Amino acid sequence: MTATPTLELRGIDKSFGPVQVLRHVDFTANAGEVTALVGDNGAGKSTLVKCAGGIYPIDSGEYYFDGKPVTVHSPRDASALGVEIVYQDLALCENLDIVQNMFLGRERTRGIVLDEPTMEKLAGQTLDRLSVRTVKSVRQQVSSLSGGQRQTVAIAKAVLWNSKVVILDEPTAALGVAQTAQVLELVRQLADNGLAVVLISHNMNDVFAVADQIACLYLGRMAAQVKASDVTYSQVVELITAGRSGDLGLPPATAAAAGNGNGNGNGNGSHDGGGVDLGDTNGAQQ
Repeated sequence: MTATPTLELRGIDKSFGPVQVLRHVDFTANAGEVTALVGDNGAGKSTLVKCAGGIYPIDSGEYYFDGKPVTVHSPRDASALGVEIVYQDLALCENLDIVQNMFLGRERTRGIVLDEPTMEKLAGQTLDRLSVRTVKSVRQQVSSLSGGQRQTVAIAKAVLWNSKVVILDEPTAALGVAQTAQVLELVRQLADNGLAVVLISHNMNDVFAVADQIACLYLGRMAAQVKASDVTYSQVVELITAGRSGDLGLPPATAAAAGNGNGNGNGNGSHDGGGVDLGDTNGAQQ
């Protein structure tokens, strides 16, 4: 881990009309670490990620990348920095094979024709670098892949472009036990390869299995960002549901004010996770 966070958001505010979704949120993601971003429905997880990815403009606050202040106006700006997001719907085309999906919109050409050999080689090298063993051929159609394999392809697509930060939105949702284990192994592999990984999850078993840090959002406020080894399951759940756990979290008055209806409400209508799940080890949403 480097001393300077790869991604750092300071004092982020975001509103949709009269509804303030994020309030002075601080968040960091370090190279070589998995940072779990957790929170109940409406906490602002998806909004924060979309601000980091350039989908939503930030109302106020500062965006730092590798310790330098930057301005991100669009997903193209975020991608140019090295920020890639893998959404829950994966955005894969089932009628195309793995290589075609990984290079979709960024195809390599040789003259006026597609450079298929180069794309196939780079796709294979990326999967090998991530120690992916469940995909038999890079020319398999996505329609023939399992849920876990599709998630693997979506993640490999994100890291193909020299990304430094990979944000994963509920990567184990609706997967079985074996597939969940494969995806979590891949998540850990990304961090071990030196990337800063942000894992959005509602499943505490998944979070504690791979996360180095846990960032807990409570009604648009960052209750705490702590080392996973320094907190327990119950403390994280208390931070998510009440904004405080003992001496950890928001000041009592702030947490009480948010809980009394001064929180964000997440009025933008975006999907924001699936609550908090302690016991479901396969990651399926409830």
